[in-house]
Amino acid sequence: MIQNAFISLGAWAWIILGVVLIGVELIAPGSFFLWLGLAAIVTGLLDAVLGLSWQTAALFFALLSVGAVVLGRFVMRSKTPPETDAAPLNQRGQSLVGRVFTLEAPIKDGEGRIRVDDSSWRVTGADRFAGAKVRVVRVEGTTLVVDDP
Repeated sequence: MIQNAFISLGAWAWIILGVVLIGVELIAPGSFFLWLGLAAIVTGLLDAVLGLSWQTAALFFALLSVGAVVLGRFVMRSKTPPETDAAPLNQRGQSLVGRVFTLEAPIKDGEGRIRVDDSSWRVTGADRFAGAKVRVVRVEGTTLVVDDP
């Protein structure tokens, strides 16, 4: 029944399917349905021009879908942002390595605190008095390891 309705619409069925698939892309983004939708629209246009049988149109759609998805992955991969020197997202401590800070609380028994902007960080290193300058040498979890500047 649905198949008969689809076949009776001819080329318009493919164009409508393409528009629906592109609409699905808006609901479930990921740039996959977009390429399938474009393949369906191209199939519909080919069907309108060439008067394809439904079996041939389905074959064209399958081939165009594979080609469109492969092309789409190539296009999307080439648009990836370039590597930067910025710290990885959610790893702010990595951006602090090499920087010099003033101790907010003395390092006593190997532990102290520094202030970075609006946050306070736990530091470990050799005992030092509050106000001493220290350089961050590495990050261990959420603790900064410091040494002489």
